[in-house]
Amino acid sequence: MAGLNKVMLIGRLGKKPEISYSQQGLAVVNFSIATNEQWTNKITGERQDKTQWHNIVVFGKQAEICEKYLSKGSQIYIEGRLETNNYEKEGQTHYITKVIVSNFQFLDRKQNSQSTGDCQRDQPETANNFQDKASFQETHWKTSNDFKDEDVPF
Repeated sequence: MAGLNKVMLIGRLGKKPEISYSQQGLAVVNFSIATNEQWTNKITGERQDKTQWHNIVVFGKQAEICEKYLSKGSQIYIEGRLETNNYEKEGQTHYITKVIVSNFQFLDRKQNSQSTGDCQRDQPETANNFQDKASFQETHWKTSNDFKDEDVPF
């Protein structure tokens, strides 16, 4: 049986996404999101909070969309896979785990653009919000015919 590496997160951005481009011109955006867990301590009755930070990486056209529309504090739903890398610093091995995004959905509601200037969404960004899927793909995503070997990050 094959393994499964799937992550689903809902969180808020800690800062604006940072975009860069590979040597082949593929957009890569990095940002972190915070997820919160809350519970009541059964012994003391006190409310407890725990925040986890997750490193997020998005490639291609999806990266450009994230860089354009997301800002610090934006809420997002992310699906992806975990990838752990290591590096050496001062003789010690350090590990960093990232979520490589395969799909996402903006969760913020659009505010009055005249008063805030924010570029947030009325509804979550999904193919269902468009008249047809072809319109959505034409606007936001490459179809399988649009990809070239240079677009694949591995």
